[in-house]
Amino acid sequence: MHELSLPVRDANAGGGADNLGNLPEWNLDDLYKGQDAPELTRDLEWLEQECAAFAADYDGKLADLDAQGLLTCVQRNEKINAVAGRIMSFAGLRYYQLTTDAERAKFLSDMQEKVTLFTTPLVFFTLEINRIDDDVLAAHFKANADLARYEPVFRRIRAMKPYQLSDELEKFLHDLGVVGDAWERLFDETIAGLTFTVDGEELNIEGTLNLLTEQDRSKREAAARELARVFQDNVKTFARVHNTQAKEKEIIDRWRKMPTPQTARHLANDVEPEVVEALREAVVAAYPKLSHRYYELKRKWLGLDVMQVWDRNAPLPMEDTRTVSWEDAEKTVMEAYAAFDPRMADIAAPFFSKGWIDAAVKPGKAPGAFAHPTVTDVHPYVMLNYLGKPRDVMTLAHELGHGVHQVLAADQGEMLSSTPLTLAETASVFGEMLTFRKMLDQAETPEQRKVLLAGKVEDMINTVIRQIAFYDFECKLHAARREGELTPDDINALWMSVQAESLGPAFEFMDGYETFWAYIPHFVHSPFYVYAYAFGDGLVNALYSVYESGADGFEEKYFEMLRAGGSKHHKELLAPFGLDASDPKFWDKGLSMISGMIDELEALEG
Repeated sequence: MHELSLPVRDANAGGGADNLGNLPEWNLDDLYKGQDAPELTRDLEWLEQECAAFAADYDGKLADLDAQGLLTCVQRNEKINAVAGRIMSFAGLRYYQLTTDAERAKFLSDMQEKVTLFTTPLVFFTLEINRIDDDVLAAHFKANADLARYEPVFRRIRAMKPYQLSDELEKFLHDLGVVGDAWERLFDETIAGLTFTVDGEELNIEGTLNLLTEQDRSKREAAARELARVFQDNVKTFARVHNTQAKEKEIIDRWRKMPTPQTARHLANDVEPEVVEALREAVVAAYPKLSHRYYELKRKWLGLDVMQVWDRNAPLPMEDTRTVSWEDAEKTVMEAYAAFDPRMADIAAPFFSKGWIDAAVKPGKAPGAFAHPTVTDVHPYVMLNYLGKPRDVMTLAHELGHGVHQVLAADQGEMLSSTPLTLAETASVFGEMLTFRKMLDQAETPEQRKVLLAGKVEDMINTVIRQIAFYDFECKLHAARREGELTPDDINALWMSVQAESLGPAFEFMDGYETFWAYIPHFVHSPFYVYAYAFGDGLVNALYSVYESGADGFEEKYFEMLRAGGSKHHKELLAPFGLDASDPKFWDKGLSMISGMIDELEALEG
């Protein structure tokens, strides 16, 4: 196999604008020193042998194990997860650095296939755990404290118990998963292959959506109309994907006797349906005092009689286009973290100095930003595409928050460190809020303050209001699909039914906007995922209001919460702060923070 030159961190060097300073790059040596590293060969060989040995030792025998035997089994399974996770992290991160490199794409694909092949015999593990009697398991936990530590893992696995099918059917569904994946790939490849022509320039979807944030209004309009034209040309394909995915989900849910289309997502998120419903109701009730009121302000700032959909993410007329150097971005975020608690800055510091961040925009690098936790005995890696916009500073604060959370939770070990989606955004949004407050305090003019406040309110509206409107659309889509095949017009009508309600009377909707459901990947890849964004934002706003009120020992409690990883339920994690997500008033606390910012923006109008 042809080997790329090492070290890996130099794979795509030299990117980034000159005025941004010295942008850091990943050093992946802490995972493996290269794709021909002897340690990687050793780990692959160990994984193959251990998966086979694990299946031979335990398949059909879990119910007969004593407490110590079950603990050994769980720990062996955890080690398998850790080794497989390290291999996949290395292959994946390497690929994201340079997605256009065929060698890296092949390496990732080869690793995926090997790990899947090795781990397929382990399907029995969760199925058999669910067949152990409740009383037997309770006795095991009582007898062995080390095993009892894994109780949250067992609880989450066993939440699926009422919906579990026979072993044969479970294996059949496991194998059939590749068919559902093929529809997701069709969606991804269709989206990636779309071309848009705006003012004579040919663009992909990312570039075209980006034009919706341009100062020049005619450019925004041209982009919106071109998006509508291309979506309409491809709407039959997108409708087919949605119809098929929703039908496949309906069949699986029916066989599993899931009470609603949303049940599987709530189980995965370790959250009760009534808590999600309380969040949804609180947000929908707040549309008038949040999005409707803010967009009315924005309409005036833009000097328009009525706003069009291409004005929703427009920059404000008074916005400056200053560039923030990497050094200044690091300083701002680190000072904000240190002001909260020096320990937070200490945990974040190595990300900047040890090659744990890849920041530059480079040809072939994956778009967007993320924090990847790798495995608990290494450390997270953060990816950014840093262009020096003030919003990029917020992205750094956000992803670094994830990184700090992942470092703190790592002591829980492989099976207990990862938090459910609903709590996974806590540290990231909190880190962003600390940084936002720091930038707000540094604002030198009322105009600068207004731009920062408006930017934060828009982010929150996009995270809370828009995602709950998306959730409502999905609920309607899956309910309608149960009655029969949906035409593109049917789906368009469902989309429009949630848009006007959430955005408010300041907007007019152009012809063609009804197809804009077509490009949202979450609907296809992970149904009902979207409410987790609103959950995370609302939770952090409520948490931040406790912090602002000067609550005693807040910092220590906050670190304890992050250290817990996935070992505690949201009720247990929030109790020390006097918060409870199942209380409808909890969500109002978070929403009133957004409302307060809009109050301040109205006051700045004088």
